[in-house]
Amino acid sequence: MAEPGTMAERWREVARVVADGVAVTEGEIVGIFLTDHESFAAVEAFAAEVYRRGAHPHVILTDERLDRVALELSDAASLARVPVIEAESMRLSDVHVSFRGMVPPDRLDESDAFPAKLAAQRKAKGVISGLRWQETRWAIVRVPTLAWARYRGIDPDVLFDEFFAGCTLDWQHEREAWKELADRLNRTEVVRIVAPDTDLSLRVGGRTAVVFAGEANWPDGEVATAPLDHGVDGYITFADAFTFASATFSGLRLEFRDGAVVSVSAAEGEEVARALLDTDDGSRRVGELGIGLNPSMSRWTGDLLLDEKILGTVHIALGRAYPECGGTNRSSLHWDIVKDLRPGSAGGAGSIYFDGEPVILDGSPVW
Repeated sequence: MAEPGTMAERWREVARVVADGVAVTEGEIVGIFLTDHESFAAVEAFAAEVYRRGAHPHVILTDERLDRVALELSDAASLARVPVIEAESMRLSDVHVSFRGMVPPDRLDESDAFPAKLAAQRKAKGVISGLRWQETRWAIVRVPTLAWARYRGIDPDVLFDEFFAGCTLDWQHEREAWKELADRLNRTEVVRIVAPDTDLSLRVGGRTAVVFAGEANWPDGEVATAPLDHGVDGYITFADAFTFASATFSGLRLEFRDGAVVSVSAAEGEEVARALLDTDDGSRRVGELGIGLNPSMSRWTGDLLLDEKILGTVHIALGRAYPECGGTNRSSLHWDIVKDLRPGSAGGAGSIYFDGEPVILDGSPVW
């Protein structure tokens, strides 16, 4: 790993680009959530940057370990209650930034009640996410950790180096380069994803493609849109293992008809997936289609917030749509699920077509 001084400098640079991305200005209230106490160095650097700009940070520890305690000791009704202090933070803040440490999942409760309890907890968290979108200018920073590197068998230097490189691109340059793909997506009626055990068509005509280049997610780098609510048909398999909501999934296969999931199976995590899909009326529909574009990231980590940015991946999000994309699907769930289209991935090489013309062919960009 890098020397402490060097690491501190890298966190200061991330703090600067995040503060620029959400446009922190003098006098503003900046709410900061930290989901892993061992990732405090990132928050410390960001809070210092906020103070330098004459704004006012307030930090709340929302450690994921406490979520796990709640899952063990509370019932579904209690877990469905919206955390009032977190909600008030969103309402009072001009800007919100969540620093989400990459924490390996513990062995979870295997009782029959667990999937419903986890879904109830995610629904309450979804209300907080909705308030974040509605009430603040916001960003999410996914903080790499040594614990995650050990858990996934990744060289820590690779994990940290790709994270920092993926956060500090020349975002103005990348935005201009990616705008061409967004313009093509805006002229497209149907996007098709094809790979082994995958053939999924998503109608996107009339929706708006948005370039995400250094504003709301760190690392950033994707083009996204919102499929029509009833415009998704076919099937898609996410062969690579990944973690979401403290649960691990592998071999997840979804089948869609008229926009909604009608069949789900998985080698691991199937019951949790079924519970998440039953969150509310909108949780079985696709709120987002995104294409990863970050050229500095290549290592599959099993963490959705990083893997969705990798050039050569595609992701869908079940549930809530981005309103800036023209999406209308509403849900307290927003579950990004990433498919690796590159050769050598667990699911095999795949391609993306815009109205029959390839833009990703066997995992490589061709636009």
